[in-house]
Amino acid sequence: MGTQALDGEIIATRLDDVRAYDGVLTRRVLAFCIDYMIVAILVIPFAILIAIFGILTLGLGWMLFSILVPAVALVYVWNTLGGPNQATVGMRMMGIRLDRLDGSRVDGMLAVVHSVLFWGLNVVLTPLILLATLFTDRKRAVHDLLLGTVVTRADR
Repeated sequence: MGTQALDGEIIATRLDDVRAYDGVLTRRVLAFCIDYMIVAILVIPFAILIAIFGILTLGLGWMLFSILVPAVALVYVWNTLGGPNQATVGMRMMGIRLDRLDGSRVDGMLAVVHSVLFWGLNVVLTPLILLATLFTDRKRAVHDLLLGTVVTRADR
């Protein structure tokens, strides 16, 4: 069985330990800021390539600028959040990770859906939807509830 006793409390899995959620909200906000600074830096070389491609195609290639930032962000999320660490670079710096409640690993597709759902809900329902994290169990956001995921401390 996967149960353990810790300080007299029986804990079935790491996700059942309340200490795994200590300080997650602040760390999640800081990780978001770090990640999007990284995405902004990654956009620069691709923007230069698109600019050169646009010159070579007499301006037609410049239409790629319209999808540049979302494409770079989704590739970044696919490779980091959907990778073996289940965390983006910002999340690793803040010591948090994304876990599935069923215990399976987060793959690239779930990572991209998680990110797209986050942005979609913020556009449709305004960023005030993030206040739900103050009232839900395990400090889960609405997109976490919909996908069966939770953000936890990686060190606990």
